[in-house]
Amino acid sequence: MSGARAPLLVVAGEASGDRIAAEVLRALGSAEVRAFGIGGRGCRAAGMETLAETSDVAAMGTLDVLRKAPALGRSIASLIERVRRDPPRAALLVNFTELNARLGRALRRRGTRVLWAVAPQVWAWRAGRIRTLHDAVDTLAVVLPFEEPLWRDAGYDARFVGHPSAEAPRLPREVARARLGLGSGRVACVLPGSRAGEITRLAPLFCEAASILMARGDVDEARVLVAPWLDARARGELEREARRAGVGITEADAAHGASPLLGAFDLALCASGTACLEAALAGLPTVIGYRVDPLTYALARRLVRTPHIGLPNVLLGRRAYPELLQDEATGRSFAAAAASLLQDEPKARAAADARELRELLRPPGPGTFGARVASLLAPWL
Repeated sequence: MSGARAPLLVVAGEASGDRIAAEVLRALGSAEVRAFGIGGRGCRAAGMETLAETSDVAAMGTLDVLRKAPALGRSIASLIERVRRDPPRAALLVNFTELNARLGRALRRRGTRVLWAVAPQVWAWRAGRIRTLHDAVDTLAVVLPFEEPLWRDAGYDARFVGHPSAEAPRLPREVARARLGLGSGRVACVLPGSRAGEITRLAPLFCEAASILMARGDVDEARVLVAPWLDARARGELEREARRAGVGITEADAAHGASPLLGAFDLALCASGTACLEAALAGLPTVIGYRVDPLTYALARRLVRTPHIGLPNVLLGRRAYPELLQDEATGRSFAAAAASLLQDEPKARAAADARELRELLRPPGPGTFGARVASLLAPWL
């Protein structure tokens, strides 16, 4: 890359996507690339011009999507107008399948090369989507090892680039505890998700479970790790639930989320998603929970074809970590499942599972995750 900075469109549809895009932008370097699009604080910190905020368009479930439709419509209109005025040489599309599929097709018709990072989970549900992205993407960067042959067999240029959670920094236990101001007792970590819908549905249940664990003496303390990119309304809701339950609250790492601090804990109560993989990789006995609106759940029951929803269980091919979903997800059920994991044997199993997960997600080559993804974009810029 030389001369004027190359225009790069980035669309990161949720918090984890913002973190991934930010890593790639840092690897590319702001001196070489002029990035614009949809992102959050991670992308902005990496020098990107954000036309819309990730938190404004991220949604969980059918009803959340409907509620955010006006903001999403405005964001798309702004994005299309900018692309017309300032055609990008390449695009990095992260998550956000429904929008990015349409956007990828339109961009490729204009001659823009498209790198899609983090493939839709067709192995879990709506397998027919694997055939619908052919004209929307040039190269697909996948983060789970079994996804590369799956997508290659369907005719895609798929490249396994490793998983960012497997490379996130982790502080030693005593260092992490000192940073959090924790004593020597057993401490539970609450990771209720990074989207507003997750906070509404899961935070009260996880905080109730933590309160039960503390009241029974199973743990001495509990602490919520708050995603720094959580919007103000959801943050206020989470803080109220934590105070009501007597649970402490701490901001997670701005660049790497919960990962650096997880070594401080003895147990995790965690929403399904990236965070539960981070907790498992840290060797924590983890209870995975998830709730969505009833309409989304009814649709998912017809479409989902995997026996597990938690990424650690998917990767290991077995129910290594308890999963409590929908009506099974209550404060008391979370507390009961968590208490059963505090003995020596479950803790040893969690440590062994963490080693297995790290081996499964071992990077395919040298350098950082961001650098490996950036190397796929660089020839187009």
